[in-house]
Parts: sequence; structure tokens; C-alpha cells
Amino acid sequence: MILFAPANSIFFAEMLTRKQQTRQGFILALAGGVGGGKLARGLTAVLPPEQLVIVVNTADDFVHLGLHISPDIDSVLYALADRNDPERGWGLAGETWNFMAAMEALGGDTWFKIGDRDHATHVLRTQELATGRSLSDATSLLARRFGIAHTVAPMTDNPVRSIVDTDEGPLAFQDYFVRRQCQPAFRGVTFQCASNAKPSKAFHDALDRAQAIVITPSNPFVSIHPILALPGVADAIRGTRRPVVAVSPIVGGKALKGPLGKMMSERGLDPSALGVARHYGPLVDGWIIDTVDRDLAPAIEALGCRVKTCNTIMRTLDDKSRLAREAVEFTHQFSCDPVR
Repeated sequence: MILFAPANSIFFAEMLTRKQQTRQGFILALAGGVGGGKLARGLTAVLPPEQLVIVVNTADDFVHLGLHISPDIDSVLYALADRNDPERGWGLAGETWNFMAAMEALGGDTWFKIGDRDHATHVLRTQELATGRSLSDATSLLARRFGIAHTVAPMTDNPVRSIVDTDEGPLAFQDYFVRRQCQPAFRGVTFQCASNAKPSKAFHDALDRAQAIVITPSNPFVSIHPILALPGVADAIRGTRRPVVAVSPIVGGKALKGPLGKMMSERGLDPSALGVARHYGPLVDGWIIDTVDRDLAPAIEALGCRVKTCNTIMRTLDDKSRLAREAVEFTHQFSCDPVR
């Protein structure tokens, strides 16, 4: 019997919360990056595994030092396992850097930082793929090894790569994001091979089953749009009677993490919760915006969306769980009118 393990308040709080979620329905969450991982962690705290699938962007995957690296998948996995580094915003907490120090001493490539324990994640994934297993299989294996009960699925098992259009020409996403630190001016992004890809089986099944869709506060250009770019996905989301609720990744005119504000400004878009709502357009039925942006609510509602205002800053597990609960409850407020 392991009824009393682990014996800590977070565990018991999550069990109590999940026990109360008996009529929530099935939620499909679209996620990528730090913000996506945070809300995904909250959703796993308030929804049991059978009521949630988290689909993650893979268009920023790449092969580096012979390893298949899936940055957004790893950010979500580490967040769900409560092992992410909250200070850096990426990677594992308590990481060491002996591998990178040795690479530097040998004159190797060090622009993309791989921690010692993070290295093990990439090695295991690469080994699984080398045996012919899919990225979905490798992701499921890693989730189990991290003790994650909820389904975390890549958006596709096919290679899709983000190519960023900049004032210096096209750049592979990691070259733009990490090597160049987002310094070139952002002009747009294309998703190489997306037209030939198909949603992973878990994603396809979740699209059929989902009673509501939650878009996490991830960068729309490089974390959410790659998912929507897969053939049939945007149409499947638009053409249903289920609500689509999104949490704004912009708070008080600034992105909480990453270059979204800069990217929007360089595209001539208003870097605000309203600007993000305009960018997504009729795909989203309901927006959750931060209390500091409450004055923008009427303008967002004028777009044909409902708006919920609350604290969207997620620093603690309680913050993540509360916002996740707000998002799930918000999905219940929609009638069965067709999605606009």
C-alpha cells in the first residue's frame, strides 16, 4: 500500500482538487515553452489523466551534437515533473555543466547549452528514435520515467521545422532564438514540411474527443501556430461546437518570458492582450487576460470573444492550479452555439 506517499501538502492538495473534478469533461491543451509548461502543470493538478491531453509544439526540434533535442517537449515534461529550473526558465533545476565545460575545453560547439542531466534526456530520446520508435513513443517513455501520469504528446511524429524570416534573411529557429538571441528583426515564420506532416495519433484522437480546447500562454508565432499549421488542425478546431479558451501571453504590454513583445512590435502588431486577441482572430472564443489589462476587455469583447479577467502570473503551484481552474471553468460558460 502506498496511500500515504508522497506525504506532502502539494500531493494531498492535488488529490483533493482532482477528486472534485468529476464533471469537467475532456480538455485538449496546446502548449510550448515556459508559459505553456506552467499552465500545463496547473492543468495536471486540477484534472485527472483521463480528462486531459497536452499537445506540444515540435517545430523547434533540431539535431545538435548528434542528439535529437525537443526543447518545448522538455520544458513541458520538466514542468510537469516539478523539476524545471524556475530561475533560468528552461532546463532542469540544480543542473551541472561539466559536459559543456569539457566541450569548451576541446573547442567544441557550446552556443546551445546542454546540462549534464538534460544531456541524459536527449541521449535517451535519440536512442529511442534510432531504434525506429516514434517521437510519440520516446515522449511517452520519458514522461513515464519522470513519473508523469498525464498524456504529453508531440504535435506530430513527422519533422516540421520553424524557419524565421528576419531582416538578415531566413534563420533556423534555434539559430535565431539561441545563437542570435532574437537580435535580428522578426518578419515572420514558416513551417518547413508542415504540409506533409500529420498530427500524432494522440493529437488526432484528442481532437476528436475534446469537449474544450485550452491554448496556453505560449508564443503564438513559434509555439502555437506550428501546431495549427498541421493539415486539418485549424479547420478541426474552428469547425466544432466546443469552446476554445486562450490565456494571453502578454501582460501589461510585455511578454512575461521570451521575445514575443519584440516580435509583435517588429511585425507592426500591438504588443498587448488586445493585439494577441486580434492576431488569433475568430479561432478563440474566450480570452483570459490579467487584471492589469482589464481596461482592454471591452475592445476584446468587441472582436466577438468573451473575456475573463484574473491574475495570470504563475509563480507557485497554487498560482498555476488556480489559473488552470479558471480556464477550465471558463470553458463551461459557453453555450452550444457553433464556434465563430
